[in-house]
Amino acid sequence: MTILEFDGITNVRDVGGIPTAGGGRVRSGMLLRSGQLSTATADGAAALGARVRHIIDLRDGEEVANEPSEIEGPETTHLPLFLGSVRSFFETDTSLDELYLHLLEESGERLAAAVRIIAAGEPTLVHCTVGKDRTGVTVALALSAVGADREAVIADYALTESQLPPERSRMLAAYLRSQHPEAVHALALATQSPAPVMRRLLESIDERWGSASDYLRAQGLTEDELRALHDVLVEPAATGPADQG
Repeated sequence: MTILEFDGITNVRDVGGIPTAGGGRVRSGMLLRSGQLSTATADGAAALGARVRHIIDLRDGEEVANEPSEIEGPETTHLPLFLGSVRSFFETDTSLDELYLHLLEESGERLAAAVRIIAAGEPTLVHCTVGKDRTGVTVALALSAVGADREAVIADYALTESQLPPERSRMLAAYLRSQHPEAVHALALATQSPAPVMRRLLESIDERWGSASDYLRAQGLTEDELRALHDVLVEPAATGPADQG
């Protein structure tokens, strides 16, 4: 994967270069991920708009209303993954493991809809608020469904924690301690992306559904759509050395 710079946008990267089963690799330029776009400068928005053709915004309505974003050029599809407000997960002290299973169980059709957009073949950016949880699960599903190397998928997820602005994480940690002093999982929920969490999620998918592809089939993706996803995201290794950062 390659970390990208767009002025005013955090946690941006292209997942291209990840090795896939059969000796291929994920095609560069087709699947990007990031945090929210509302803080993009004019230059950052223009550069991003020239790079992608479709944006998938996984935030809920309250988040979109509070932090609207307008990137000229690409089509934007809103697919809110959380059924309920983000605040509720802090109030109930939900763990990352519980949150991700909740996404799989309650938002399967929307996860499948996001993957369906990626399979349509246009350069696509997936984002939520910080680009960690909803984005992490969506991207991991898409990559796993085309046979991407599991440890590389996990490493891509884990990279997010180091890409979040340190000052934001410090301020958020102080706020969460003041608002939820008894919470055990609040800090992890807001700022962390531990590799073991994604590893457990992918193992759970295998145990319950058989594979990421089988999970997406259960949510309505067709065989043609899964083949299209593979064609869009995977290229033969012979095209050149992996472009991983």
